[in-house]
Parts: sequence; C-alpha cells; structure tokens
Amino acid sequence: MWRAARAAVRRRRLQTLVIALVTLTSTAAMVVALGLLDAASAPFDKAFGRQRGPHVTAVFDPAKVSVPQLARAARQPGVAAAGPYAQATVELPDGAMNFGLGSQITVVGRADPDGPVDRLDLWSGRWATRPGEVVLNRQSDWTPDDLGKRLPMPSGGPELTVVGFAFDLSRTADAWVAPRQIDALEPTATQMLFRFPDASSEDRLRAQLGTVTERLPADALTASRTYLTLKHQVSSSARAYTPYLMAFGILGIAVAVLIVANVVSGAVISGFRHIGVLKALGFTPGQVVAVYLTMISVPAVVGCALGTLLGNVLARPFFEFVFMGPDAGVLHDDVSVAAWVNAVTLLGMPAVCVLAALAPALRAHGMSAARAISAGSAPRVGRALGIQRRLAGSRLPRSVSLGMGLPFARPGRSVLTLAAVILGVTTVTFATGLATTMDRFGNAGRDAYQVTVYTSSFRHGEEIEPQHDDRELDAVLRELAGAREVTARASVDVRLAGSAHQVTLEGRRGDRLRLDGVLTDGRWMRASGEIVAGSAFLRQNGVRVGERVSLEKGGRTERVLVVGELMESNPRVVLSDWPTLTALAPAERPIAYHVALRDGTDPAAYARAARAADAGITPDVRGSNSITQTIVGSASALTLMLAAVASLGVFNTVVLNTRDRRRDLGMLKSIGMTPRQVTAMTVTSMAVLGALGSLLGIPLGMAGYELVIPRMADAVDITLPPWMTDVWRAPALTGLALAGLLIAVLGAYVPARRAARLTIGEVLRSE
Repeated sequence: MWRAARAAVRRRRLQTLVIALVTLTSTAAMVVALGLLDAASAPFDKAFGRQRGPHVTAVFDPAKVSVPQLARAARQPGVAAAGPYAQATVELPDGAMNFGLGSQITVVGRADPDGPVDRLDLWSGRWATRPGEVVLNRQSDWTPDDLGKRLPMPSGGPELTVVGFAFDLSRTADAWVAPRQIDALEPTATQMLFRFPDASSEDRLRAQLGTVTERLPADALTASRTYLTLKHQVSSSARAYTPYLMAFGILGIAVAVLIVANVVSGAVISGFRHIGVLKALGFTPGQVVAVYLTMISVPAVVGCALGTLLGNVLARPFFEFVFMGPDAGVLHDDVSVAAWVNAVTLLGMPAVCVLAALAPALRAHGMSAARAISAGSAPRVGRALGIQRRLAGSRLPRSVSLGMGLPFARPGRSVLTLAAVILGVTTVTFATGLATTMDRFGNAGRDAYQVTVYTSSFRHGEEIEPQHDDRELDAVLRELAGAREVTARASVDVRLAGSAHQVTLEGRRGDRLRLDGVLTDGRWMRASGEIVAGSAFLRQNGVRVGERVSLEKGGRTERVLVVGELMESNPRVVLSDWPTLTALAPAERPIAYHVALRDGTDPAAYARAARAADAGITPDVRGSNSITQTIVGSASALTLMLAAVASLGVFNTVVLNTRDRRRDLGMLKSIGMTPRQVTAMTVTSMAVLGALGSLLGIPLGMAGYELVIPRMADAVDITLPPWMTDVWRAPALTGLALAGLLIAVLGAYVPARRAARLTIGEVLRSE
C-alpha cells in the first residue's frame, strides 16, 4: 500500500505540488492570524502576572480617610492589597524633560519595590531609601550615565538625585521616593493597589472595590482605574490587525479544503483504471482508500510543516512592529507564536485535508475492478452534450459554444472549482476595500503640512536653544522660500476634573488649527473655551460632543466645551486654540511649527534652509505612514497568495478535464479544430466559472469588509468618517468584476496551451 501510494505521489507531480502549495500558504496565514490573536492579550497577561499588577488602582482623599482606616478596609477575604502610599502631583520645570518625563508627574512614597501587589522591575541602580533620592518609572530612554543626575523640582522644592530606574507595567506612578521624602512634596492623595479574586470584567472589579470601600467615609474615593483599561490600551494595536488576518486565514482554509477535495476527486475519477488495476492485483477496498488518502497526506503534511515554519518566520517581525510603544521592551520576550498555535496548524490542517479527501476517496471503495477499468477506458458522452447542442444554434463561435458546455460534463468538479474562484474573488474584493480605506486613513490630512520644525536641537548630547524667540521664529519660517502656511503647536499635561488620568492639551496657533486632524463629528474650534477631543478620549471618559468638562493645571481650572470629535486613538489627546491653552499654562511656548509648502517646493531644501536660519531648531520632513503600509502590504501579499492558490485550483481542474477528454480533443482536431480553437474552448470553459465567481464573490467580499473594518476601528477606539469607508463605487466594482475572469483565465491558459499542442496520433494512440 505504501509503495503504491508513493508511486502515485511521484506520478502525479502536478497534483502533489498543488496540494503542497495550497496547504503551505493557508497554514502560514493561519499561523500569523492565530498567533496574533493569542498575542493580543497573552504578552500583557504574562508580564502583568509576573509583576502581580493591581487589578484596581484607587486614589483616596487623605482629608476624608486615614491610613489606618484604609488598612482595615483592605483586609477582605481573598483580597491582596499594597499601600496606603502617599501620592503627590508635581509640576516639573523644563529641565526635567531630559528624562523623558512630562511637565506634570505623579510621585508616590514607597519603601521598596516588592510587596504583595505591584512588584516593580528595578532595571538599573537601586531603590530610593533616603531623602533626596528618586527612582524613575522608565522602561526606555535611559542609560547608566543618567544615574546620579539631578531631577529639578518646582521652585522651593527639594532637588532629587536619580538613584534607579524601575518599570511598572501598571503605570501606578511616574516616580517613587522614600516615605520620608514624600512629605516634602506636599502629597494630596493616598494610593491603594488591589488584586481581587475575580478580575474577569469591569463590573466585577467595580463591585469588589465597592465592597472594600463601603465602610469608608462618603466621597473618600476620588478616582480609580482597572487594569482592563490598561490592557485594552497596550494590546489595541494587535487587536486592530487580528480581524483582517483572521479573515484571510479563514479564506485560506476554505480555499485549501475546496481545492484538496477537487484534486482528490479528480485523482479518483481520472484514476479509475488505476483503481481497477489495484483491485485486480488483490488490493482490498480499504487499502485502495488508504492509497488515495496517503497520496494526499504526504504533500499536505509537508506543506503544513513548511507553512508552519514560514508562519513563525513571518510572525516575528510582524509582532515586533505591532507591539511598539513604551511597553514594547517588557513585552518583547513574551511576544511569540504560542505552542498551541503550532500544534493546531501542524495537526489540524493535515486533518482538514484528509477529511476533504475522504468523500471522493470513498467513491473508489465500493467500485469493482471490472467497473473501474471499464469506466476508466470507455468514452463518455458527458452531461454537457445537450447544452452544447443548444449553444450550437447561437451565433457564438463553435469553440466558444463547446467550451461553455464543458463545465456541465463534470458538475461536481465544476462546483468545487467555482467555489474556489468565488473565494478568490471574495479575497480580492475584501482586500481592495481594506487597502482603499487604509490608504485614505494613512493619507488623510497629509497635504496639511510637509515639514515639522521642532524648537530644540541636540549637539554632542547637549540641548541647544533656538536663537529666536517664539514670534521671531514664526516670522523666520514664514519668510523662507516656499512657505505657504505656518501653524505653531504646544502641548501641556493637564488633568480632567474628577479623574486621575492625565490629559495632553494641545494648543494651536496660526494658519491651520486643524492641521492634519480628521473630524468625525461636530465642528472645529471657533472661540476660546472650545476643544476638539479624540475618539478614544471621549469613549474612555464617557464624554460626548456638546458636553462641558473641566481641565485643571496647577491652581487653574478651565471649563471647556467639547465641540468636535477627532479621529485619534490616543486617549489623552484634546485640541484647543492658543488662548485656551495659555489660560491654563500662561508661560507655555510652542514645541513645534508645522509648515505647509507651496506646490513644487522641495521639503528637504526647505528643511536645510530652516536649519541654516537657526541652529537651535530641528526640521523634520514628513515621512510615510508605516501602519498603513504594513496593513496594505500584508493584505496585498495575502491576497496574491490566495488568488494564486485559487488559480492553481483552476489549473488543476483544466488538467483533469484535458486528461478526461483526450479522446474528444483528438476527434475534434481530426475534423479540423485548430490549436487556437482548442485553447479558446478550454479557456472559455473556465471563463464561465470565472464570470459566475465574480458575480457571487463580490457581494461576499463586500460583506466581509463591512464585518471586519468596524472591528479594526473599534480595537483602537476610533471612529472612521463615512468618506473613508465609502469605497464601493462603479469603477472599483467594474474592475472587481474582472477578478474572477482573470483568476480563471490565468489558471486555465497554460494547460489549455498544452492541450492545444497535443497531436492527433498522440491522443488516439491508446484507441
């Protein structure tokens, strides 16, 4: 049995290659898709578990609740707690920016980095144990040379020496000092960290927090945050990629099943004489089935093994791109393709192939040797004859009318081929919509400016201040050749009243306040006291357009009106005009100027001129959108793979049809059919399936687009404007209508040409 199966594999090289390629591409796509689905949460969960991160970070008002009261309240069955820790909010002077900190930081007094909850990773140095020392929460942007540097405090406050760098995935503080030091920073809150028995949902965590705080004074709890919000932020990028990769993976599996079933069915039908010979030699029906299943399993297992290896190779750089940001380093070691993903693909895909092959292989089971041999040698009239007779009365060329009837000769095989073409067209349609939306997303507002000029420069590790003040620098940039519009931008960290979360208030001044922002609801700012907030900010803070919120900075408070929603995934960002920003931070200066150039101006030349005008600035030419390029590029590659796989299915069908109808081809050529007509007849037979595949595949691709795109947007908490998702226009649909024809014709052409080159003597020799 093994010798017979091995011989069949060698003899049917083309079918073996088709099965191996189909399973390889489908398996690779599934490894990446399932791996990313697992990676969307697994790395965070592993790192969070190692640090015993707090399920809830709670902030209390020390004026309303004492430390002993908090300690007693935390003694609940199954509840682990750390604290109470005194917490201070500190406004840093500009010099502190060298450490990568914002202008406003949270400092907590803590005796050590360990504890029952929130065990910090001390990356470098040591813990702050004495007054005058500080440990910064930094996972990156530090070097050993930074240890021993001084962190300037507000005027009148103590200057602190940096003695260590630690990392806290839970982001409970920006810096830590010894408990004896925190009083000098005038703490205004008390922090408690909790781990609860049930952390499965936001509601469960809130309910358990309510149980802990129910006996505390009213309004003692001023703010709280669950780890689920943080987990959502860290893994949102991975979740954005998962829906479309899963769509490609599912399509790949479906195409693989259909083509493997088609290949095996064709192998059984075209191998009737082989089946009869095997049975005549003494093979049992079970052994015959085993021969054909083994013939499929060998290339399927090889393809799955290579596909799993390729998927792991492709997944690693893809994951490294997806998990970018401040937490990438600590998650890096935990980001990999899980063992269960490799097990599922290595075992599951061959099983899928064998199941797809089982039904046609069983057809050979009950067939007697005599019937199999006669079925393999006797000529067939075929079901297409009646249809071809009707088509013969039309004005179509004879080769075309004959070709249009051929799919009906083998309806089962044609249905499987049609399904593969439909899935190929579905893939192309879905990918076209995805690429169009992502292209519009990536290029939205890109004509707003071409050069960004930052108001700082570094030479040999030293920061150089601009030679011009704010207004002078604005005028210099406007006077340079090619400048059309200049917009100044400043940002300051403020707080949303009633929340512990920091907010980045971005103020703008100049010619184009909207810059490259995309508005999805409401309008842009028209007066002082109005802001436009990002989609993620509105969702995570429960704020709507038309509502008022209070922003706090130091001792100042500004009541502002949310007049618009911005397409922005950063949950901290809100935009305002310059007077609103300076009402909270009067001394704030621009950190950058965005310059829009006149048509034909070279951005690089303008950047060189700006650098020559002031050595204390850093011009930067705007680059391309890497996220958009990654999605469009990966989607295009997967589409080409699946379209090629569908074409391989057509290729295999034409080869089988040609082999089945060798006698008919010989007879047609003997009565005068030219090679060109044979080619036209064979290609037409598949073009019919291609046209029908386009008709059915385009609606399926559109439905897949409507299912996947909203989930990708929701994963990163943004709202896409209608003009980005309105992609189904007449020109695009017309082009997509040709996708099925292209897949069918490309797959059919080569075997059709081979059939056309067959000589009459070669075809009829066996007769």
